[in-house]
Amino acid sequence: MLGKNQRIKSLISSAIDVLLLLAAYLLANYLRFSWLPFLEEGGAGPALEIARSPAVALGWTGYAVALVILYWGCGLYDASRLRGLWRRSCTIALVNALGVVGFMALLFVFRLQNFSRTVMALLYLLATAFLIFRRILKRWYDRAQNRRGEGFRHLLVVGGGKMAGQYLLALEHNPYYSFRVDGYLAPCPNPAFKVRYLGGYDKMEIALQDPGLDEVVVALDAAEMNMIPKAFAACDKQGIRITMVPFYNDYLPARPTIDVLGDCKLINVRQTPFDNLLNAFVKRLMDVVGSLVLIVLTSPIMAAVAIGVKLSSPGPVIFRQERVGLNKRPFMMYKFRSMRVNADEESGWSTNHDPRKTRFGSLIRKFSLDELPQFFNVLKGDMSLVGPRPEVPYHVEHFKEEIPRYLVRQQVRPGVTGWAQINGLRGDTDIAERIRYDIWYIENWTVALDIKILFRTVFGGKMVNDESIE
Repeated sequence: MLGKNQRIKSLISSAIDVLLLLAAYLLANYLRFSWLPFLEEGGAGPALEIARSPAVALGWTGYAVALVILYWGCGLYDASRLRGLWRRSCTIALVNALGVVGFMALLFVFRLQNFSRTVMALLYLLATAFLIFRRILKRWYDRAQNRRGEGFRHLLVVGGGKMAGQYLLALEHNPYYSFRVDGYLAPCPNPAFKVRYLGGYDKMEIALQDPGLDEVVVALDAAEMNMIPKAFAACDKQGIRITMVPFYNDYLPARPTIDVLGDCKLINVRQTPFDNLLNAFVKRLMDVVGSLVLIVLTSPIMAAVAIGVKLSSPGPVIFRQERVGLNKRPFMMYKFRSMRVNADEESGWSTNHDPRKTRFGSLIRKFSLDELPQFFNVLKGDMSLVGPRPEVPYHVEHFKEEIPRYLVRQQVRPGVTGWAQINGLRGDTDIAERIRYDIWYIENWTVALDIKILFRTVFGGKMVNDESIE
């Protein structure tokens, strides 16, 4: 429910931004020509004719939507990523600059060279000012509510052990949900907790009589399960909403599904979004269309890299290596060869300063050009554009014994880029942390998340600095 509410707020916020961008376009034209562009008047010159063109107005409408999509990719609507007003303002200013330049380029492509540069400058200033000012107002309103004690849901936590600690820590790291813990009940105080101790479980009836209380969070450890019926009965008696943090929280996925078999509730702890046929179809469609487009766009680069590899050292142009894919099925992954032919191709782990790399190989690896042939793996169905990076069988057998839930990542197709990679977990980095990011991606997949990862891959640096083994 928390995630759903946050997504609804983000969608409303993005819709308001689209309206503000359209308002900026209309106002920019009005200030420049003293009339709105859709009114039927004439005789104001070529720039005015372009400004009043319905096609141009419709084009800006589409471009406003495209800008909001870029805002999503930059994390503008993700409260956990861009928390500071300064960071949000810089992001808005940068994306708006790219948007106006791109819009001018489109006008030029369609031979509308007489558009008003003044309108474009006003459009950038107004759009940036509108969006930043809205966020200043929102921040002022939120702070005013906080000073009055409004806008918060007041919580009581039942429990003082590990599960209660996890919950309080999660709230501390996610303050944008506007929850305030008024206190907690436990057999004894926990010095690690930063909230008020209200007494033992025998004080529950008294604590629940607080008229300002909105919700009770039951976060009991396994040894305290006998308290669950009492806590639920007390909350039901007072008509208080209940949320529960189960003691097996660490074993649940991000979005568990529940089936009902008679009176039994069955929790699917290893189900992924890709078990839904529609989700699987949409992701595969994105992969096929995306890989075809990328193969066409990068074909001149791939031809140049192939020639460079051939001339730089003896051996094949394409390096083929067995990797483990969907459902632990092996496949041959393609890359441009960046190392000299060597005997450690099946198990050797490459590093940033690997002496086996050729000079040309170091160059193409620096810009991730050696990964481009993997678009053919995506087209074949061995890989996806976005997903966990594939490993060789040697390391899969090794890591599955050491890292819990390691093979969960094999429930999806491996990717050319991934959530772990855009968060800096590339190459010779902590495998356990990388797996944690991979599993988070699998459990939280959406089309928007894939678009965000692709956007950050292209505009945030290298495609991937693969832990390649050659």
